[in-house]
Amino acid sequence: MITATTIDQDLSPLKVKLLEHPLYTKLNSIEAIQVFMTYHAFAVWDFMSLVKALQQKLTCTELPWVPVGSPGSRRLINEIVWGEESDVDSSGNPASHYELYLQAMDEIGANTKPITDLVTGIQNGVSWEEALNQGDIPEEIKTFVRFSLTTATTAPAHIVGGVFTYGREDLIPDLFIAIVRGLANQKNSHVDTLLYYLERHIELDGDEHGPMALQMMQELCGDSTENWDEATDFAQQALTHRIRLWDFIAAQL
Repeated sequence: MITATTIDQDLSPLKVKLLEHPLYTKLNSIEAIQVFMTYHAFAVWDFMSLVKALQQKLTCTELPWVPVGSPGSRRLINEIVWGEESDVDSSGNPASHYELYLQAMDEIGANTKPITDLVTGIQNGVSWEEALNQGDIPEEIKTFVRFSLTTATTAPAHIVGGVFTYGREDLIPDLFIAIVRGLANQKNSHVDTLLYYLERHIELDGDEHGPMALQMMQELCGDSTENWDEATDFAQQALTHRIRLWDFIAAQL
């Protein structure tokens, strides 16, 4: 039986494969990081739909307001939404992490058109499925985004929570941050905003959101073996999709 105490062991092989992925050693130049960011931007963007799905399921988003669910889970999700959707950039200006990432892409010279075309289409009323199908986006990226958004829009809270908590936590190792710091010391490297984004992400995740997310999963799954099994299954799928995304990006370098 899968429980909160065994789920990390079940997911460990996939996480090790991600954290030791050869992609990171290929990110050794501005040009390589430009390519990486063009495709990684989709993961930065679709993560927010998982967060907002949990906010809709675990808090009251309708009027009149009434208490919904666990106060602990409400606090976790509202804090993460605040951090992801309403943070500040290096100049103190309000910005979501998606918008901050776009700033970093512009600064480093990465191609923002694929992701901004997708988001603009959705803003203009096109369904996400149609916008994704119509976009000039590699199939590998489409597959990654479809999994995230289908989960966010159709799955129950414990499955969305499993993908969020176990499948989409910070998967960029210290190696990558060290590489970016090294590039920042080079003349005309233009990676200051990317470095700020990475360090800010680590700072906000910190020691608080992790334990709170685990508490949320305990509340969502409780003693239900079925819920734990489903959450684990979808977390494994999320990690597998991330490995395939990393494989695709590495192949482009």
